[in-house]
Amino acid sequence: MPQDATEVFVIGGGPAGLAVAIAARQRGLSVTVADGAEPPIDKACGEGLLPDGLAALGRLGIRLPLSEAFVFSGIRFLNSRLSADAPFPSQRCGISIRRTVLHRIMTQRAEQSGVRLLWGCPASGIQGKAVQLADRVIHSRWIVGADGANSRVRRWAGLETAQRPALRYAFRRHYRVAPWTDYMEVHWGDRCQGYATGVSNDEVCIALASHDPKIRLEDGLRELPVLNAYLQGAEITSAERGALTGNRRLKQVWKGNVALVGDASGTVDAITGEGLGLAFGQATALAECMYRGDLSVYEREHRSLMLRPSLMARLMLTFDRRPRLQQRVLRVFRKHPHLFRRFLELHVGERSPLELAVDGLTLGWGLLTV
Repeated sequence: MPQDATEVFVIGGGPAGLAVAIAARQRGLSVTVADGAEPPIDKACGEGLLPDGLAALGRLGIRLPLSEAFVFSGIRFLNSRLSADAPFPSQRCGISIRRTVLHRIMTQRAEQSGVRLLWGCPASGIQGKAVQLADRVIHSRWIVGADGANSRVRRWAGLETAQRPALRYAFRRHYRVAPWTDYMEVHWGDRCQGYATGVSNDEVCIALASHDPKIRLEDGLRELPVLNAYLQGAEITSAERGALTGNRRLKQVWKGNVALVGDASGTVDAITGEGLGLAFGQATALAECMYRGDLSVYEREHRSLMLRPSLMARLMLTFDRRPRLQQRVLRVFRKHPHLFRRFLELHVGERSPLELAVDGLTLGWGLLTV
């Protein structure tokens, strides 16, 4: 290989890019990661890892310190009048952690694994088996685009899609208040959803998503009285950050020696809480394909990984902007708690999407009779 060369070059040093780098090092490949930002890299997100995402992170050799995180045991849906909840199956749990803390931990793991990290070093283009940086060209057998939903790598590689996803507007902020529950909460309103997750023993992450481009976090909280009441008088501990979220599926996630991972390879709506876990699973699959020298297998693996989160996103978004349907579904879940438990089993990968058909009939009958 040329003097300045690597087997894998990852463009984008967020959690998805670092996950690919770590997984590739686990298979003995030399890896370089470049990002124009300086760590820690933050992003507006709900900051919760569901059990399947936590397991995917564990396969990368990463264990999150509970001293800097918060354990949650299930999910609760609420509106202004009703609630329904269920614990995760098999006594599993999720962990929520500040995005900046997660990035620090993953950066340390990448460094320990022998990944070369080039911070403050944006890539300006790719050509063949070479990546152009500001001051040099680095040759690489494999090039990975992990540079987010607006990926330049996707455009450079000719993997852009004509599909225009229906986007929602999301915001996130932290509050100094003790978590009032060990469940991840999803609060349903007429125009938005609010998500509440403890990230430590004295801090809660609040996220909000809506189709309304004019709504902001404070506006949304006024429409979610139950959630808003918990936050009264609490100190705000972070600036409000915004992002776009939605379902986006690409026709192809690789071409030649270039592959995409994380949001660069397609997205599921943040309502699922599966973004990070999905990226970690993709990273492991991609690293194995690069090790074996066949990216075509990654296409199939990627589609398989996206199937369940995409299904869950579509299913959960059917409640969006439908207050009467939200009310009826919550009543069914309260009347038939096993349905919510099975819904959660599907969400975390312990139930096949095919099994949803039977429960769907039960839910449909319940909606007619409540």
